[in-house]
Amino acid sequence: MTTVRGTALLAAGAIAPWEAGRVIMSSDVILLVDDNKDDVTLTLWAFRKSGISNEIIVASDGREAVDLLIPGDGGTPLRPAIVLLDINMPRMSGPEALKLLRADPSTKLLPVIMLTSSVDDRDIIQSYDLGANSYVQKPVESAEFLQAAKALGVYWLGVNKQAQPRD
Repeated sequence: MTTVRGTALLAAGAIAPWEAGRVIMSSDVILLVDDNKDDVTLTLWAFRKSGISNEIIVASDGREAVDLLIPGDGGTPLRPAIVLLDINMPRMSGPEALKLLRADPSTKLLPVIMLTSSVDDRDIIQSYDLGANSYVQKPVESAEFLQAAKALGVYWLGVNKQAQPRD
């Protein structure tokens, strides 16, 4: 698959994100936040198999993700194209991390997709109430997971226009 920075080509109508099997996406980093090693492995496999070649940084819980995105030591913050955030994790849950990200001016506009196995309506409502941009249930079947990964990549890394925080 060909990877191009396709926003200008898409806007000009020259190509579509699904044309000829290509995935049009930014080359930006993806932050995957999940404590389940099997789910991390499956997600990485699905993205690679779907032609998404972005660098993926994995954080094992919400605390680690917040430390990467809003470093308390004055270090350089990670600025991924998207954050894929699980809900149930040790130390700091996805909703707790999301609340902190939305409260900070430097991360409040960062696209955060809840990628979780939870189908609980309370989790869905809470995620949107806290400012999640999307809620995606992890499919159990690998073929379904491949479709979900490709759809996430095409939309969030290719079609979506990301807002930049004001200084």
